[in-house]
Amino acid sequence: MRILMFGRGVIATLYGRALHAAGHDVEFYVRPGRAEKYGGEVRVDVVDARRGLGRRVRESFRTPLRESVAPGAGFDLVVLSVAHHRLAEAAAFLAPRIGGATVLVFGNVWEEPHAAVAPLPADRVVFGFPQGGGGFGDDGVLHGALMRSVVIGTAGASPSGRELDVARAFRQAGFTVRDERDMRGWLWLHFVADAGMFAEAVRRGGLANMIGDRRALRDAFRTARELLPVLQARGVDLRRHRRALLPYRLPRLAGLASAWATAQLPVAQVSLAMHTDPDTPEARAVLADTSREARRLGVPAPRLEV
Repeated sequence: MRILMFGRGVIATLYGRALHAAGHDVEFYVRPGRAEKYGGEVRVDVVDARRGLGRRVRESFRTPLRESVAPGAGFDLVVLSVAHHRLAEAAAFLAPRIGGATVLVFGNVWEEPHAAVAPLPADRVVFGFPQGGGGFGDDGVLHGALMRSVVIGTAGASPSGRELDVARAFRQAGFTVRDERDMRGWLWLHFVADAGMFAEAVRRGGLANMIGDRRALRDAFRTARELLPVLQARGVDLRRHRRALLPYRLPRLAGLASAWATAQLPVAQVSLAMHTDPDTPEARAVLADTSREARRLGVPAPRLEV
């Protein structure tokens, strides 16, 4: 499969590397002028948990870069993983250029999903979510973690051909694919979970400072729980997400478990360790958009105010 990763950020690089290793032809789109700046490879220091609790991998990974995309480029899949407030810009850029490719929207979404990526054709879009993260150090090394699974949404009673193709590509790369039937609700639940984490990160001086801190993690779950009525007011049936809701129903226990995991398991720790700045554009946008929606719907969210 010919795959274009949109950008050369953390998620694009982590998953582009994994898909390339599985035999797929992977390239990375970067803005004009960035190819020379980035160079042809990136060094990675990754905890890879696709097997076992996590294997540490240090290597250099070749990243073929391109600064233009044409409809005739022949890509089968475009992986679009950008901050949610940049989705509209990225979708508008890609829409006339994708040809017949499937576009995997691979990250946070807060609007109605297809509206968030208009004018991309709805029948070519698949929504998913990575289970990994990290950040680039001052030395340019990508320090990150890859979890075993990825989430892929299925819009109908059974997966479409494009959804099946995306799932197959990730399985070939060694991932377990979690099929999510209510991807809209799942995405919004994850979004308010991020709002809880970012709100607490502002208070604690960064996500990295929350590693092993059961109180900070407990309070992040409590903030997300406060936001569940926002999802209900938007029409999400929370009964379809009982398992995902457990940490927010039991924040004290979830905080304790998360504190242990982030302190003891490298695959959990590294995802937070690189996030030392609590005031990134994405964190600000998540908090602002969640607060705005809570106010619009008349849902009190005092814990979100930071």
